[in-house]
Amino acid sequence: MDENPPGQENPAEDVSEETAETGAYWKANLKLVGWLMAIWFVVSFGFGILLREWLDQFMLGGYPLGFWFAQQGSIYVFILLIFYYVFAMRRLDRKFDVED
Repeated sequence: MDENPPGQENPAEDVSEETAETGAYWKANLKLVGWLMAIWFVVSFGFGILLREWLDQFMLGGYPLGFWFAQQGSIYVFILLIFYYVFAMRRLDRKFDVED
């Protein structure tokens, strides 16, 4: 008696498909967040601290570039990454049909 009546789908199959879809959505979301955090780490720690002395040979707005990244650049990049995250999440929501 584990067959469904004619014309009805198996509810267990719907649940497993939904779980797989949710898992794929969150995997894509975490991948996006990971990439954005890696970019911010490179900009803030790499450019602002590790490569500061080398970048200081270049000037931006009258200030050495390494100093600029340490003081303002990492903040600007973080704000740009927030806006990109919003854009990318809207696209991801449409792809997985989870729009509000």
